[in-house]
Amino acid sequence: MNNTESFKLTTPEATIFLQRLGSGPPLLLLHGFPQTHLMWRDVAPLLAKHFTVICADLRGYGRSSCPSSDAEHTPYAKRAMANDMVLIMEQLGFPKFSVAGHDRGGRVAYRLALDHPERVERLAVLDIIPTAEVWDRADKRLATSFWPWSLLSQPAPFPEILIANAPDAVIDNALNEWGTPGTVFPTKVRNAYIEPLRNNAHVHAICEDYRASVVLDYDHDRHDLSNGHRIKCPVLVLWSADSALDNWYKTDGGPLAIWRKWAYNVQGWPVSGGHFFPEEIPEETAIALTQFFL
Repeated sequence: MNNTESFKLTTPEATIFLQRLGSGPPLLLLHGFPQTHLMWRDVAPLLAKHFTVICADLRGYGRSSCPSSDAEHTPYAKRAMANDMVLIMEQLGFPKFSVAGHDRGGRVAYRLALDHPERVERLAVLDIIPTAEVWDRADKRLATSFWPWSLLSQPAPFPEILIANAPDAVIDNALNEWGTPGTVFPTKVRNAYIEPLRNNAHVHAICEDYRASVVLDYDHDRHDLSNGHRIKCPVLVLWSADSALDNWYKTDGGPLAIWRKWAYNVQGWPVSGGHFFPEEIPEETAIALTQFFL
């Protein structure tokens, strides 16, 4: 990303790597697995024409730190990750901001909106439904198509050993299987996604992220839903027309119907491309986000 400032900020629990570009209303962008902030490399400059764009590496990912975990995986619950983002945005002078998250970053983003409604002006979630909704519908399709949910949530150190011994295979499988067939990721980007998986601390942190989703993230979601706690800000839902969200949940009314259980004001539609559509169709993604956040 050109004309970009890179730096780190520290919270009481983690050190977060950030890139900042543009000017205007603040917009936080959060990546998914197995990516880093680099997934926004082509989207962020387009958004920076209208916004102050902050691209962050989630704790445990990329160039951010890997806090020690505990038996409940508390430091890697989306609640803890969301707290990081509140604190770093406040340090940057943005007590209120908008946020877009893809994949795991989308889970951090909607948790942020639920836990800190006074902070989030608008929310975009890309290619996800809430974690509790995923687990409540989990079946052989999820187990075979999106293996991180089941494999990475297994007790340590089993998944850590597997990933650390084949980081290239992990990245290539994810990019090839979940993206649009034939999509070529730049070597520099592929290598940047592989590099954290060569580090034992990052591998453990990423597994803890998935372990947290089984219990804490699920419980937090269920508590909110059962108590009628819904997202108050406007929500944009974008999902791949070629992936699971467009096909698996038709009997539930599709992604929009599911998200309308969780938020008062929801709009959205499927877009071309695979799960990694922000990297495959950055212009279309940027246009949709710009129109929503302006």
